[in-house]
Amino acid sequence: MNRGNFTRNPAAANNPNKHSSNKLDKKTAKGVFIRLSKYVLAYYPMFLTAVILTLISNHLSLLGPLYSGEAIDAIANKSGVQFDTVKLNILKMILCYATAAITSYLLAVLMIKISQKITYTMRRQVFEKLTTLPVSYFDTHAVGDVISRISYDIDTINSSLSHDLVQVMTSLYTVVGSLIFMWSISKPLIAVFAVTVPASIIFTRYRSKKVRPLFSARSAKLGELNAYAEEMLSGCNTIRAYNREDEIGRRFGERNKEAMDAYYKAEYYGATLGPSVNFINNLSLSLVMILGGILFMLSSNGMVKAGSVFFLTIGGVGQFVQYSRKFAGPINEFANILHEFQSAFSAAERVFRILDEPTEIPDSKDALTADNVNGNVKLANVTFGYVSEKQILKDISIDVKPGQTVAIVGPTGAGKTTIINLLMRFYDVDGGSILLDGVDIRHITRRSLRKAFTMVLQDTWLFHGTIFDNIAYGKEDATLEEVKAAAVNSRIDTFIESLPEGYDTVISDDGVNISKGQKQLITIARAFLADSEMLILDEATSNVDSRTEIKIQEAMNRLMSSKTCFVIAHRLSTIQNADIILVLRDGKITEAGNHDTLMELKGFYYTLFNSQFE
Repeated sequence: MNRGNFTRNPAAANNPNKHSSNKLDKKTAKGVFIRLSKYVLAYYPMFLTAVILTLISNHLSLLGPLYSGEAIDAIANKSGVQFDTVKLNILKMILCYATAAITSYLLAVLMIKISQKITYTMRRQVFEKLTTLPVSYFDTHAVGDVISRISYDIDTINSSLSHDLVQVMTSLYTVVGSLIFMWSISKPLIAVFAVTVPASIIFTRYRSKKVRPLFSARSAKLGELNAYAEEMLSGCNTIRAYNREDEIGRRFGERNKEAMDAYYKAEYYGATLGPSVNFINNLSLSLVMILGGILFMLSSNGMVKAGSVFFLTIGGVGQFVQYSRKFAGPINEFANILHEFQSAFSAAERVFRILDEPTEIPDSKDALTADNVNGNVKLANVTFGYVSEKQILKDISIDVKPGQTVAIVGPTGAGKTTIINLLMRFYDVDGGSILLDGVDIRHITRRSLRKAFTMVLQDTWLFHGTIFDNIAYGKEDATLEEVKAAAVNSRIDTFIESLPEGYDTVISDDGVNISKGQKQLITIARAFLADSEMLILDEATSNVDSRTEIKIQEAMNRLMSSKTCFVIAHRLSTIQNADIILVLRDGKITEAGNHDTLMELKGFYYTLFNSQFE
């Protein structure tokens, strides 16, 4: 048998672990935190600078109450007001607070830059991951939900990194610093926090466990809402044609309400955390004021001597109160932003779920690269089902010689498109094998296998760009002359040249500014330009009129010359000259032969053909 040329794939052989998945635990807050931390630490020079700015800003802020207390003591001095001391401490306070404000601003700007870089990296990784996922992933996940993860969920992470992370960093230093200063001022007063702080921590942990699932549910419901909206908007013409606007609006309202209810529950129960912790902190502040006042009265009356742990001046009371507010404030702030972290963690979980999805099964280490394919395709006892419980194809066997045209016909759901999916290795067979020039396609690299085919589908796909770019998509580094030749062959050249900008005319997203027939002609021109060894046509002329179809068919006949072609067609007039016509019913080949042979059989094909021409 004449076999095509196949060469080893060195990339697969030298990098067998290329497609290994990330094994970090993404189902717990701890696992998500670790993974997010890796993104932050990837920009460790900027993050280290942010930490230094945090230390400077918060340390200067902590010095303010110290100078304030000294100024108060200088005013309350028994020998008279010490104006020089008061002025000096006020000047120190102003300088500290002004410098702290400047460093806080620089810190905020820096954290925004870090979060933007992380968001960019994360979006790029998710999009690149999506391009490597098997087709089965998109068959089981709504496009709207996937888009929601790329946009909304990553935006939520970005907001948390740029704002909440700064507050946490600030809070940690402020809490520790305030505690040290309070310890140096009055050790007895710190006993107040021995009760209130554990109460805040216990309550916060309890509420967090209750709130976290609510934020996960919120993200899921928003994803479902986006998926439904994307699905309905893509079919707006059909909806209006059947006057189903009210029904669709009602269904959207139901999903919108579910999403808003989930959003409300998450925000409502999350919002109760801050006020509750704030109450505990205000209670601690009240106790500090009462006990501090008692100690000051005892000290001022001489009942407590200087140097005693119970000795406290009026300035010391002021200092301790300010530090206690700084100590309690960050705890309250942390409680307020904790529900935002819950939302960010839930969003990160959904994003990491995509990143952890298994990619297409990697090419084997000894996979071959298809070069100069002859086009001998053989399906040997192929069975396949998208789910294990239901087989779509049952013991299919075909032997297609190089240059032959095979037409596949049959009722909807018979498995016609499934055969195409298997030929392109969008899926792998469950049983049997598919051979290309005598080599099992599972032993051929997907890239070279798919490059050997050119596909023209019923569902055309165009991207935002010029007509030249869309046609040239079929061949890297295509010249204008080659693009024009392909346009002539597909009978779209006259239309293109009638446009003011010609081949530089910009097509909007998915080609909504041109007709369906013109879109299909452009994709056919793309196929002409690709000039692969094998061709797959799936209702390639379904969107053109009969006269144009005849012209396209003539061009297709030239394109199909000497190529191995697989044609799926419902218009049987377009496949009468096919070398082999396969009739597929219930996943099995029930009839096979050329047009004349099948007409003589007077079976299903005979009935189907006559029904189209009666």
